[in-house]
Amino acid sequence: METRDRLIAAAEQLYAAQGIDAVSLREIQRASGVKNAAAMQYHFGDRAGLLTALLDKHSRDIEQRRHALLDRYENGASTDIRALAEALVLPLAAKLADPDGGEAYLRIQADLLNRRQPLLSEVLENSGESIIRWRNLVEPFLDPTAAQLHRRFVVFRFVVSELARRAATAPHTSDRVFISQLIDLVAAMLQTPASDQTRQLAEQRREQETA
Repeated sequence: METRDRLIAAAEQLYAAQGIDAVSLREIQRASGVKNAAAMQYHFGDRAGLLTALLDKHSRDIEQRRHALLDRYENGASTDIRALAEALVLPLAAKLADPDGGEAYLRIQADLLNRRQPLLSEVLENSGESIIRWRNLVEPFLDPTAAQLHRRFVVFRFVVSELARRAATAPHTSDRVFISQLIDLVAAMLQTPASDQTRQLAEQRREQETA
């Protein structure tokens, strides 16, 4: 394993087990077994660079899987909301079975998403092309108020959090029922309209903001 890969692998395990804020770059280098003290800075620069490289390692696979599912949807093989829910969930859920840091990746991504101030803006925005494409295809299914209240991002964060929880409690005999139910929940969340109360409160807030 090359130096860069060893550093990323050590970061995956330590960040997943202890949380990003609890682990120093020096600890990661020590755990990796890399002796060159300048290797971390040479390959990544700083913590943000290391995290970006860690996420990129997994995002390429996720992007390919999601684009394939969205191609299938757009080609008419399956055109209901559950197919779009699958396109969100399945590429991420595949990381539960990825022995090369997949479970750690899910836990790290949840850590990044569920903080008040993001460490990486691209994580919060989830700026991969496949998710932008997914957002556009989901939009016609959304209640206008739900769209205004960022329902799609709430759903995405829910999926990542649930998968991270599943990863943290591994191993499991099988993830099939868990994943299928998660897809069901996503489909329900996407197509459920905002209640009259939520709609009224959202309108009141909008009026106050524009007053």
